[in-house]
Amino acid sequence: MWVSFGSMGFMFVAMLLMLFVNTKIQNNWVAWPIRIVAWVCLLLGFVSMLYIIFNPTRGTA
Repeated sequence: MWVSFGSMGFMFVAMLLMLFVNTKIQNNWVAWPIRIVAWVCLLLGFVSMLYIIFNPTRGTA
């Protein structure tokens, strides 16, 4: 469950960073590193969400 919260957090941070870069930052030298960090967060969130979806659960109830 904590992994899913982490992946949603990565996707949320990526969304905020991309929104911030597209609306507030005009300097390309500053914008590109932030865009790279946003894409890395998005990819980490995506990969961890794939892990959650396709990993079989082992119920011990």
